[in-house]
Amino acid sequence: MNVKRTFGTILTILGIGGLLYAGYGLINKSTDYMTLAVVGVIALIFFFSGIGLVKNTKDMA
Repeated sequence: MNVKRTFGTILTILGIGGLLYAGYGLINKSTDYMTLAVVGVIALIFFFSGIGLVKNTKDMA
């Protein structure tokens, strides 16, 4: 079991969840834009770092 690949998958899922939350808040015209911006930026960082981990980790048989 590859720990880096698993951690990358978890980061990617958290990033997707955060992006969905931020998008949902923006669509519903939430008045707390600063919180949504922070959540969106953190979600983007999680998403791209998770994708990078999954992509760059070699499979060991």
